[in-house]
Amino acid sequence: MEIKKNNEYIVDIIDNGFEGEGIAKINNFTIFIKGAIKGEKVKILIIKVNSSYAFAKILEIINPSEYRCEEDCSSYKRCGGCDLRHIKYNRTLEIKRNMVQSLVNKTLSNKVKVNDTIGMEKPFNYRNKAQYPIGLNKTGEPIFGVFANRTHDIIDTNNCKIQTKISEEITQYVITFIKKNHIQVYNEKDNKGVFRHIIVKAGITTNQVMCILVVNEENIKKEKELIQGLKEEFPEIKTIVKNINNKNTNIILGNKNIILYGDGYIEDRLGEYTFKISPMSFYQINPIQTEKLYNLAIKKAELTKNDTIFDLYCGIGTIGIFASKHVKQVYGIEIIAQAIEDAMENAKINNIKNAEFMVGDVEFALSELIEKERIVPEVIFVDPPRKGLDNTTIQNLLKVESKKIIYISCNPATLTRDLKKLEEKYKIKDITPVDMFPWTKHVECCSVLQLK
Repeated sequence: MEIKKNNEYIVDIIDNGFEGEGIAKINNFTIFIKGAIKGEKVKILIIKVNSSYAFAKILEIINPSEYRCEEDCSSYKRCGGCDLRHIKYNRTLEIKRNMVQSLVNKTLSNKVKVNDTIGMEKPFNYRNKAQYPIGLNKTGEPIFGVFANRTHDIIDTNNCKIQTKISEEITQYVITFIKKNHIQVYNEKDNKGVFRHIIVKAGITTNQVMCILVVNEENIKKEKELIQGLKEEFPEIKTIVKNINNKNTNIILGNKNIILYGDGYIEDRLGEYTFKISPMSFYQINPIQTEKLYNLAIKKAELTKNDTIFDLYCGIGTIGIFASKHVKQVYGIEIIAQAIEDAMENAKINNIKNAEFMVGDVEFALSELIEKERIVPEVIFVDPPRKGLDNTTIQNLLKVESKKIIYISCNPATLTRDLKKLEEKYKIKDITPVDMFPWTKHVECCSVLQLK
């Protein structure tokens, strides 16, 4: 049977894929179906056919899964921010664990059994950073929201289930101000207009809020009135920053920040530690789950007071500071200068005396520490971006032969790719997924590597 575009079929969903999509087979030909759940029988319409697989959409759910639940978000199907809102939460944890296990089975020599995913007690309104693009709707009115999946069309959002409520309220206030004062919003087609994005960062435990106005030009009409209005309406706002980004680019933030109110940073607490967060610095999106993740990583590392550790891709120093009380010395490396400034400030705030943080590309700075400084750590923590580790860093890790590596990853595909290379000298002892991003296809993993 030849699978053709626009044909309809009735299929059984035999699995869920790496992005939460349903998987069916027709004469051993794979069909990916967004929104379908393993165990369901559905009627589908083929929308795209490739040489060895096809994509389809659901026309009718004939036999629904026991795990299907009612969607609670009007923007869900177009947004792309969440992928799994149609599935009961506990089942999404199983899907994520199975996805990591599948990658382990395909990639690693040691088929370690992946632990159950560590979930969240209340998986709602957990994101401490909201990034809202500003644009125009079909009638030419300014709106904020999120980009529709795989497009730059802005969907007007209302009562998002994963963002903090105050982030929506602040952004709505700014939009109302823009409309009232006839301020032009950014148009990426001609690179003209003022407002591009509103970013709101919130300290989940401190209730401190940062508002970042990302603009295409420095002058904002009635800027003082806007700032005064935000301060009066939202006393939680501790600082307001204007970020200048006048490049025609998909990158949200420009390089220039102007503090309009406050000190230009907020603070939040993870466990017993206080962390300073600036506009440019990385801070984990879900601090409630981050605390679980870091405590797990510290426990699995089995640290001693005689240990020296490296914290690679250290950001604002969170993991290193968490580990500092258990070890003799911490060395952190991060390429973003502002993040290292924050890391040093965070060590100072928390009275940490045994942590050093340095600016540098891990690919080269790691060589500096192990070859020139002759520092050999007992444990190395790595928490790279989604692209994973570069080959130079992997070779350095193999060369230094620390007794343990704790690899924290937000991308199971690049994690298992890198673990395969590190298996040359390390036994993969343990992999635990942590649900840092409830209702999405994403999952964080904490892996333990023991020197053979």
